Amino acid sequence: MTNLSFKKINIEAYEPGKSSIKNLGKVIKLSANESALGVSLKAKKAISKKNTNFFRYPDGKSNNLRHQLSKKFKCDKDKIICGAGSDEVIQMLCQLFLKPNDEVIVPQYSFLMYRIYAKIVGAKVIFSKEANYKISISEILKKVTKKTKMVFLANPNNPTGTYLNKIELKQLRNKLRRNILLVVDDAYFEYMKNSDYKSGLDLFKKKENVFILRTFSKIYGLASLRVGWGYGSRKIIDALNLIKPPFNVNEVAQLAATESLKDTKFIFKSVKHNLVYASKIKKFLNQYNIFSNEISANFLLLDFSKCKFKAENFYKKLKEKGIILRSTEYGYKIKNRLRLTIGSRNDNLKFMSVVKSIFNK
Repeated sequence: MTNLSFKKINIEAYEPGKSSIKNLGKVIKLSANESALGVSLKAKKAISKKNTNFFRYPDGKSNNLRHQLSKKFKCDKDKIICGAGSDEVIQMLCQLFLKPNDEVIVPQYSFLMYRIYAKIVGAKVIFSKEANYKISISEILKKVTKKTKMVFLANPNNPTGTYLNKIELKQLRNKLRRNILLVVDDAYFEYMKNSDYKSGLDLFKKKENVFILRTFSKIYGLASLRVGWGYGSRKIIDALNLIKPPFNVNEVAQLAATESLKDTKFIFKSVKHNLVYASKIKKFLNQYNIFSNEISANFLLLDFSKCKFKAENFYKKLKEKGIILRSTEYGYKIKNRLRLTIGSRNDNLKFMSVVKSIFNK
């Protein structure tokens, strides 16, 4: 009998936001930070008109998409790499930079895939404490050793919704050792209208030791097509292209992403919708002693410490009514809180109506 062996990886698998409830056909999913308004009509029309030859491989370099990205964000096309979601770019960065026992610093409450991909390649993940659920520069710097190779952070951060302002981000880069790669995930930057905020790309476009991540899964509504991108030095991008799967972004995803970038009206409408309903929901929940972070991305981290219901109990009550939020206890290890995605108008109104009925019982 042949005994096959493989390495044992000590990780907790990523568990996405739930999307279904047993015995319920229709549910309101507010658990995954997806687009409230769906997909750009320009993207939909382009896909429907395109005579796609599915038997042909897609453009392995995503040339049209990279050209449109460089045009829209005024950056160098040759410093862009596209991936099957920004997750794949994170994976490639870890494969490129990390060896077993190298150290990676991630904030205590941060996007789970940073730690997962780092651990898969054998690196040691070091967690920096947060201050009131906000990334702390001083705590990150405390964790730096001679083994530190990378620092990952999302800004604004998922799942806390807090962010580092432009001065703080610059301070972090200036105080880190120059040979440590700072990876700034701009996944939610489009939603940010706070005056003290600047995206990682805007701040570090010319930096050799900063890498920027971006995605089409959030405001552009292309989550199921899996398309994201990264921006870094030519040296890093050239090296990533050597290990990148040859046809990693499918043709439909490339086309939809390219057209989505052109639809500025859709983006404007999405941002406005988010600001309006995030404000309404935040104010509404305050009445019931459910508090949350200041408005930043397309979600709120709900705090139940002063509410008559515990987060777990409230989650179950909502689920009984067909509404799914994201528990932050599993994976993120944040107790007595739930993450709420800002949904469509109808979904938001239904959510508020159900909450009202729960408290009025």
